[in-house]
Amino acid sequence: MVRPMRRCVLMGTGVLLVSLLGACAGRSSYMKVVPDEAVSLAPGPGQATIVFMRPSGFGFAIQSTVFDVKGDENAFIGVVSAKKKVVFKTAPGEHLFMAVGESADFMKADLAPGKVYYALVTPRMGAWKARFSLRPVSAAELDSDEFKGWVEGCTYTENTEASLDWARNNAAGIQSKKVGYLQKWNEKAPEDRPFLRPEDGR
Repeated sequence: MVRPMRRCVLMGTGVLLVSLLGACAGRSSYMKVVPDEAVSLAPGPGQATIVFMRPSGFGFAIQSTVFDVKGDENAFIGVVSAKKKVVFKTAPGEHLFMAVGESADFMKADLAPGKVYYALVTPRMGAWKARFSLRPVSAAELDSDEFKGWVEGCTYTENTEASLDWARNNAAGIQSKKVGYLQKWNEKAPEDRPFLRPEDGR
């Protein structure tokens, strides 16, 4: 039996541990950190920009990867570690984005040309390690203090030859996860499938 005082100490230790883990930033040897002043979010002609960011420190030891799914092709966007963000410039129009960890999850998007969009990579507990989902940031959130905190709390990173090699070497496993989980995702009700709308950009 745990005595009241000892129980309080244990509970306090648990809260402290969760707090420390929540504050941790992830680190990937595959990605390169980029200073803010070296990053341009402005889309090129006939492009849209989407920033994938992971402001939560939960599951910081586990990396998440993000892809642009085009039929059977899984175009690698980058590794999104805890407290990091990755910029992706692409053609406007309809996209299906995928986050991969222990499982795979998806987000539809309809991107308007010339606009900048944001999506959160959100971790959750899996059977063996963290799983990840994608959450669109709506237009209503873009002027909020919470959104400002997300942006300021994440550091820009970009791909390296090592990250691109990783994606090529793991292509078969990524495709297998996509096939297995996309069917389940498509069976969800439309309102349960995240969607980044044209008006959510700025």
